[in-house]
Amino acid sequence: MSGTPTSRVTLTHPDRLYWPQDGVTKQELADYYARVWRFIAPFVVGRPLALLRCPDGIIEACFFQKHAWRGIDSAIRQIDDPQDRDGDKLGGEKLLAIDDLDGLIALVQAGTLEIHPWGAPLAGLEEPDMLIFDLDPGDGVTWPQVIAGARAVRARLEADGLGALVKTSGGKGLHVVAPLAPKAGWPAAKAYARAVADAMAADDPDRFLAVATKAKRGGRIFIDYLRNARGATAVAPYSTRARPGAAVAMPIAWEELDATTSAAAFTLGNAPARLAERAADPWKDFRAAARPLPTAR
Repeated sequence: MSGTPTSRVTLTHPDRLYWPQDGVTKQELADYYARVWRFIAPFVVGRPLALLRCPDGIIEACFFQKHAWRGIDSAIRQIDDPQDRDGDKLGGEKLLAIDDLDGLIALVQAGTLEIHPWGAPLAGLEEPDMLIFDLDPGDGVTWPQVIAGARAVRARLEADGLGALVKTSGGKGLHVVAPLAPKAGWPAAKAYARAVADAMAADDPDRFLAVATKAKRGGRIFIDYLRNARGATAVAPYSTRARPGAAVAMPIAWEELDATTSAAAFTLGNAPARLAERAADPWKDFRAAARPLPTAR
């Protein structure tokens, strides 16, 4: 990709191995994000973020962080949550956000290997602008079955007048995402998402379930609608995953699904070339595809 932007944030220990088994360093992660900045920016800028931090790499301790830490870089913004009545306490629970590439590289410097945004921007925190369905396959579910499940979710959403886009999760499953016109609140968004999951589980209980109980998941796909509550998150498009292989969550076109070999098919190593070679970004019309949440199912 030409015209790769640069950041003013200085990396300390740029040769630190974040993915030791894959030989991937902090510097290489920063370089990746600079190369894909124009693709990832619309999904991580100006949104509350939950971070999976692994400061010493994936084989050491990793932890989720939703609030500020001592020594946090000034490029990472801290915002009061309007629903946090204790936000003025020392070390208060301020939301984290970034505004630019410097913020993203500051996350890299802090050992952030996964970025999980809210489904709403700071400018409209109480009105989500997307729905996320995480297809989480149980033991015994094949990859073609996951693909078929994603298409089944798409059909449900399109029948209700919503658009549906798909991305690999970088883990085991697929995420189907419906862009929303930000008019409905969190309770309505979650209720609609749950209704979709419940209907799929009721209509085809041998393939799908809408409860998170792992004991019941063998051979079936959990349609995880819980990403659609206030404060809940899902991994960002183009974010890396803190797992061996350095996979990334990759937006793809529906017609690419059959040629995609797994949820972890796209990696920090091959993602930039894929984006450079594509004639068009499969999610470039994300906001144009936004529709209001259906009032009833």
